[in-house]
Amino acid sequence: MTEKVTRASAALLALGALAYTAWVLEVVVRTGLDPVRTYVSELAAADQPLGGLFRATDLVAGLLVLAGAATGLAGRFASARWVASAGRGALDGRPRASAGRFTTAGWIALAVFGAATAVDSRLPLSCAPTADPLCAARETAGLVPATHAAHAVSSGLAMTGALVAVVALTVAARRHGRWPPLARTGPVLVVLELVATAWTLAAVAAFEAGKGTWALGAGQRSQVLLVALWLAVLAYSLATEKDPLPDGSPTTEVPTPQEER
Repeated sequence: MTEKVTRASAALLALGALAYTAWVLEVVVRTGLDPVRTYVSELAAADQPLGGLFRATDLVAGLLVLAGAATGLAGRFASARWVASAGRGALDGRPRASAGRFTTAGWIALAVFGAATAVDSRLPLSCAPTADPLCAARETAGLVPATHAAHAVSSGLAMTGALVAVVALTVAARRHGRWPPLARTGPVLVVLELVATAWTLAAVAAFEAGKGTWALGAGQRSQVLLVALWLAVLAYSLATEKDPLPDGSPTTEVPTPQEER
């Protein structure tokens, strides 16, 4: 990645991480929802007093992450072409383009996360099912707007994209010796994210089975907070990168046949 593109991607992702944590305003602003029991997305429900604010911050977060991921992906391919044209595209007879498969997959997954988050903000819940028994009963009976089902799909797609990106880009950082901050802290964040995701999924299953919430809100808030933290680490890693070249590319010049002669 060229330096300017790298810095642009870092800035977009850092701002996206900040916007993605807007829900922490519930610590200082009275929302009427219990953060231990309720979905984060219920803050943005159509019947909530601050729903418009949280829908707006979700939209901004999604668009910023989408732009940051697209910039990172475009920069990766641009720098890969530069490496190839400079005669640095292969080493030991192996093409270096294939070395960045984890990076490419990670950037694409991150773009999916951003796009799905933006779409998710346009498909709000009509009410808060974990806080309102009547809303939960209507949801169970299928008497809520179709946006509830659509929201579940977009939310699931967003978190799947986030998980794939977290794992793939962390693996890329460690495998290719890039982005030292992410290479050092990424594995811990991956493990914590997987634990938080398992907790959230178990809590959702318990709630849907009528067995309580199992601190669903705390689990999901941990999940999304860890994604935001990982985004911040990735942004910092990109901003402090000293040699923005494609993963697997040698960091020293490889002489061309003409130079060797």
